[in-house]
Amino acid sequence: MDWMLVMWIVLLIVGLVLLVKGADWFVGGSAGIAHKAKIPPLVIGLTIVALGTSAPELAVSVTGAVQGSTDIAVGNVVGSNIANILLILGVASLIRKLPVQKNSLFLDLPVLLLSGALLVGLGVWGYQIEWWDGLILLGVFAAYMTVLLVRAKKELKAEKLKVEQKPLAGFGGEKKEENEKPKKKKGKLGVWFEEMLQKLWFCIILAIIGLGMVVGGGVLFVDGAKYVAVKLGASERVIGLTVVAIGTSLPELVTSVVAVVKNETDIAVGNIIGSNICNILLIAGVSSLFAPLGFTIQGNLVDALVAFGASVLLYLFALFDRHRLGIPAGVVFLCFYIAYYVYLFLVPVS
Repeated sequence: MDWMLVMWIVLLIVGLVLLVKGADWFVGGSAGIAHKAKIPPLVIGLTIVALGTSAPELAVSVTGAVQGSTDIAVGNVVGSNIANILLILGVASLIRKLPVQKNSLFLDLPVLLLSGALLVGLGVWGYQIEWWDGLILLGVFAAYMTVLLVRAKKELKAEKLKVEQKPLAGFGGEKKEENEKPKKKKGKLGVWFEEMLQKLWFCIILAIIGLGMVVGGGVLFVDGAKYVAVKLGASERVIGLTVVAIGTSLPELVTSVVAVVKNETDIAVGNIIGSNICNILLIAGVSSLFAPLGFTIQGNLVDALVAFGASVLLYLFALFDRHRLGIPAGVVFLCFYIAYYVYLFLVPVS
C-alpha cells in the first residue's frame, strides 16, 4: 500500500472539510459584522452570503492559478457548472418537478448564457483568459449584482406596501400571523453560538478563522488533488473536472437536495443558477488576475462548451412544461452527464 498516497487523500478530504466549514464560519462572522455596522440584510444576502457560498470554488481556483495549475482552476469552474446542472438538477428533477421562476427566465438564465458565451469566446480569442479578460467578466458580474440589488429593493418595497395595506385581523387591532412556523429547538451549543454572534469581537474572530480555514483548505485540497493526479496517471484537467469540481460543489449539492426534500424547489433551481453565474464571472475573473487561464482546443475549450451546452439545455427545458423541470429533463441531463464523463476518460487530454 502506498501510504504517501493514502496520506494525501486524507489531506485532500481534510482540505475539503476546512473549505466547507470555513466558508460557513466566514459567512456567519461577516454577516454578524455587517449587522453590527447596520448594513441592510438585503445587501448582506447579495454580497457576503453570495461570496461565502462560492468561497470553496474561489479558494481552489485562485490557489490553482497562483501555483500554476491553471487546468485545475479552469476545470473547477466548468466542472462545477456541468455537475450543478446535469448531475444535481438531473437527480433533483427526477425526485420532484422543479419550477423555474419568471425572474430567472428573463434575467438569471440569460445572464448565465451570456457568461458561458463570454468564457468560450474569450478562451477562443487567445487560447487563454488574460487579466483584462478577467476584468470584463468581473464587470459583467458587478452589473448583474447591481441589477439584482435594484430589483430586490423594488420587491422589498412592494412587499412592505402589501403588508401596510393588509387589513388587521382579530380584535383590538392585533395582527394574526398566519402559517407561522414553530421555531426549532436548539441545543446548548447552538444557543451559545447564536448568543455569541451578537458580539462584534466574536464575529470578527469567527470571520478571520473562517477565512483562514478557506485559504488553508484550498491549498491542501489543490496540493492533494495534484499529488493524486500524478500518482494515478490522470491529468490535472481530469482531476479538476471530477474530484475538485464535485468536491467544491458539495455546498450546492447539499442545499439543493435538502431544498427538494423540504419541497422548497424554488431554492434548488435558484441556488444552481446563481452558483453557476458566480463560478464563471467572479471565480474565473478573479483567478485570471493571478495567472492566465489556458485553453486548448481538445481540452478546456471542450469542457467550457459542454458547460455552455448544459446551460442551453436548462434554458430550453425551462421554457416548456409550465416552466418546470420534470422527469424528461432529469433523464436528458443525466444521460448527457454520463456521456460527457465517458468521453472524458476515453479521450484524455492533458
